[in-house]
Parts: sequence; C-alpha cells; structure tokens
Amino acid sequence: MQKQGLLNVGFGNFVVLSRVVSIVNPTSAPMRRLREDARQEGRLIDATQGRKTRAIIVTDSNHVILSAIQAETVGQRFSAEEGE
Repeated sequence: MQKQGLLNVGFGNFVVLSRVVSIVNPTSAPMRRLREDARQEGRLIDATQGRKTRAIIVTDSNHVILSAIQAETVGQRFSAEEGE
C-alpha cells in the first residue's frame, strides 16, 4: 500500500502529494489566465492567507491552488516528501 504524503503549501494548508501535477511560477501571462479561468469555473483554492501569490499548484482534478510560498520552496518540499 502506497503511503499518502502531504505537501505543506503554507499557513497550515496541505495538498495530497499524489494529486499534484505541477508547481509553477505565477508571473507569466498564461499562468495569470489559468488562475482567472479557475476562479471563474470555481476550481480555484486560495491558500495565501491574503499575501502575494508566489506559486501555483495544479492538481490532477484540475483544481488550481495558490500559495504564498515560493515555487522553488514548494518544489523542494515536494521532492523531500516524495523521497521519504
């Protein structure tokens, strides 16, 4: 049985590791469109606690999660959790 790990996306918020498809930087125009499309379709989860978005996490269910933690940091946490 595979262990279900959790990825800390900041401020006590977690995502199931096996559901993460990508972790991306939010600064490009396509990522801004992705965020806006998800908001309009009800697929956006804002885990920034009112802070600036520094990473966008896309899940296999097509949900878009906003994090105030840098994309590189979230990626490092993902790698560390996946390796355990």
